[in-house]
Amino acid sequence: MFTGIVEEIGEVLAVRESGEVVVLTVRGRTVTADAGHGDSIAVNGVCLTVIDPAGSSDGTFTVELVPETLKRSSLSAVAEGARVNLERAVPVTGRLGGHIVQGHVDGVATLLSRTPGERSDELRFSLAPDLARYVVEKGSIAVDGVSLTVAAVTPDGFTVALIPTTLSHTTLGLRQVGDTVNLEVDVVAKYVERLAAGYTGRTGLTATVGEEARAQ
Repeated sequence: MFTGIVEEIGEVLAVRESGEVVVLTVRGRTVTADAGHGDSIAVNGVCLTVIDPAGSSDGTFTVELVPETLKRSSLSAVAEGARVNLERAVPVTGRLGGHIVQGHVDGVATLLSRTPGERSDELRFSLAPDLARYVVEKGSIAVDGVSLTVAAVTPDGFTVALIPTTLSHTTLGLRQVGDTVNLEVDVVAKYVERLAAGYTGRTGLTATVGEEARAQ
């Protein structure tokens, strides 16, 4: 479980294929300070499992991307040198600084426009029809693992306003029009819809992305 408060911007050092799995080596000195084998780290909002047998000792960690993750997230296009948002799983005694983020990506969106302000930026992203019903004005959404408040919603898009800290401490400050990002909608909305399905006849999302399997 995460809160969408990015701890640092990391760098992808290596990308290699191992059968149907893609293996990433990522540098992140903050998130690896106490990282051990089997720990969860969110990379651009995708919950991934550290597979290094002895954890990390050099500020890097290794994770595996299975076909489901490659199919449903923007990590399928990640390359060496890419900058990524990193967050460790929140401890039970930690602060819920953002909102409840599972690291299970619901879909990929495209940055449609970027409007710079004096100190803040307004970003508008596309929004797939099957996700639109979960996004509400002043609600929460995770974009590349960053907990954000929705400023406005249209049938095919949504807008967020980024404060200076978000611009400087996450990769959203670097995103350009046309770039793709990972989206995770509010899990509470999905559960409410699922529970109400018997009355409304609607069903919720059938699949999301996150690394469910742990390295043995």
